[in-house]
Amino acid sequence: MVLTPYRMAGLLAFLTATAALAVAHGSEIWGGLVPCALCLWERWPWRAAGILGLAAAITPPGLARFALVLVVIAALVSAAVSAIHTGVEFKWWPSPLPECAAVLAKGGSVAERLARMPATPAKPCDDPTFLIPGLPVSMAMMNLLASLAFAAGIARAATRRHPA
Repeated sequence: MVLTPYRMAGLLAFLTATAALAVAHGSEIWGGLVPCALCLWERWPWRAAGILGLAAAITPPGLARFALVLVVIAALVSAAVSAIHTGVEFKWWPSPLPECAAVLAKGGSVAERLARMPATPAKPCDDPTFLIPGLPVSMAMMNLLASLAFAAGIARAATRRHPA
């Protein structure tokens, strides 16, 4: 199989998406960071980008280019979710996810209220998580910046004319 520029970009997209997911997962395992519901939603576009990047790496140039366009869309979705999460962290707006809000304890008996509570407490989405101590850039903000840079790089590769 010939490694065309589109296939190379697909391989790079796959490796970048895999690395982004590895950093997120590694920060949980070794860094002890707890993801909130929005953090978990931010990972889905990276998974899609990885799969699409792998598809671009193994398909003919025309399909590879289309897959790269889809990678860019996935990266922009990741950036949008990260922007929403960043706004929640700055308390510009409430989280769109009910998992991020505190459980309402109104009405019913104590047993009924306890039954409505989740089995394990979730991290609130408006509580920023910082990977690097002293650097006031949250994981959501880093994901926003990384997603935009990733989208720009792959868009550049997808829009360049390459010989087949």
